[in-house]
Amino acid sequence: MYICINNTNFVHQIKTNVRHFKFIDLFCGIGGFHQAMTNLGGECVFASDIDADCRKTYTRNYGLQPEGDITRIDAKDIPAHDVLCAGFPCQSFSKAGKRLGFADETKGTLFFDIVRILQYHQPEYALLENVRNLASHDHGNTWNVIHDTLVQIGYNVSPEPVIFSPHYIGVPQHRERVFIMCVRKDIGTLPDFCFNESNIPACCIDDILQDESEIPNLPKYLLKPEQIQWIDLWNEFIQGIHCAKLPGFPVWADSLCELRDNPMIGQWDTLPGWQRNFILKNNELWKQNKEFINTWLQKAKQCPLFFGAKAKLEWQVGVDEKNPDLWQHIMQIRPSGLRVKPGTYFPALVAITQTSIVGKRKRFLTPRECARLQSFPDTFQYDDKDAQAYKQFGNSINVGLVELFARYMFGDPEIQQRYSRTVQYAQQKPAVKIIRKSKANTYDYPTLFPVAGF
Repeated sequence: MYICINNTNFVHQIKTNVRHFKFIDLFCGIGGFHQAMTNLGGECVFASDIDADCRKTYTRNYGLQPEGDITRIDAKDIPAHDVLCAGFPCQSFSKAGKRLGFADETKGTLFFDIVRILQYHQPEYALLENVRNLASHDHGNTWNVIHDTLVQIGYNVSPEPVIFSPHYIGVPQHRERVFIMCVRKDIGTLPDFCFNESNIPACCIDDILQDESEIPNLPKYLLKPEQIQWIDLWNEFIQGIHCAKLPGFPVWADSLCELRDNPMIGQWDTLPGWQRNFILKNNELWKQNKEFINTWLQKAKQCPLFFGAKAKLEWQVGVDEKNPDLWQHIMQIRPSGLRVKPGTYFPALVAITQTSIVGKRKRFLTPRECARLQSFPDTFQYDDKDAQAYKQFGNSINVGLVELFARYMFGDPEIQQRYSRTVQYAQQKPAVKIIRKSKANTYDYPTLFPVAGF
């Protein structure tokens, strides 16, 4: 698939020799933007976040105390700056407001606070980030309002949202996010940002995994014996069934039976179509493997964890896998069941308790490994409570991607050339590699840029 963000009016005059600049960090979280912008020579002069625990982590790492609720801060009380950074929440805008102008249309949203600060300070650049859903949210109305508003207040912005993920630069995490690069109109415009998905580099989860010997309190991350027993049962199932293709649909243990014995059969007429479809597919799988599955179910029901969501399996490795083995892949315990993903890269970190299981290590990801998936260096000090650390990394932005888009926005010729239509269409892969320093057991997060700055 070929992705290109078009901008036919290419007249690029952005400064390329900036080494020191001032930036502000709105909705700062634990400082993904801060880490990246500082790496590029920036100085943070203001930060804010409504989450008190995030503010503590931010101060712990950067020595700067973020302010709280941005909606209560007057723009004139924010220091002058060259770059505004914001990973803001996705919210709907009022369609009725279209008749009244962007001020009414965005009122009551956190994007409105970004706009009022941009209008007051008129920084040269703004780099915004949001969830993947922003691109299609509210049938495209949300993106249209954001784009048109930024243009109205004096910024050049790509006509379409740029969607990008850490695994596009070799970081083993699939986490698509929308990036919005804004350049003040008197500074210049943005060239096309192009990315050819056939150029995605190979990912290896080993690059971010800690050695077992360097994990403090390792036992608390290891799977418990009963969890291993439970996963072994599902492994036995996926290896024991015989069918042309492995199930690409959710396997529900209580639907592996005759239809008349299914606990949902009494509600059949009221069930949504998708649920009836899955029940029928489970029934067909059972009929093809009746003897094996009946024996397996008797054994599974002896396992104390085999109930509710844990009696469901989502095999998402591929229907043509020849020698399926759960322990060679990545797993998550989700409300919808035990989800199994290919062992090439991790699913997106999330701010809820769905920490990935590294199958071949028979343990959960550690907070340090989550930090590495977000391209934070090993010097980063995360929250002392694991639950908070997981949540904060799940909400964070990937540092490496901030650097990429900041450099592109600032006019770095190497990066703009690398993501040009000519280079991407020629299928030249970005020269990116994760480096593991084996002697010191430390991790250097991926960087696309020279160490000495730009």
